[in-house]
Amino acid sequence: MSGLAEDYRRVELEAADRAMLDYAAKLTREPWAMERSDVEALRAAGFSDRAVLDINQVVAYYAYVNRLADGLGVELEASRT
Repeated sequence: MSGLAEDYRRVELEAADRAMLDYAAKLTREPWAMERSDVEALRAAGFSDRAVLDINQVVAYYAYVNRLADGLGVELEASRT
């Protein structure tokens, strides 16, 4: 999955993975634009209601933690790769 971190849209993915990442990207970039059809797309890709909730919570928590750190001026540690 080379290139996934740079732009998932350019990587060959399973339909469910693409639906999940499309949902996560939209919720992150345009949360005000979310619609029932966004959840329906996840269900159509095979995600249960519980999985949809899990995806939503992980994306929302990540956004929250990043905004908290940004708002407090917290410096992140360098990646150890």
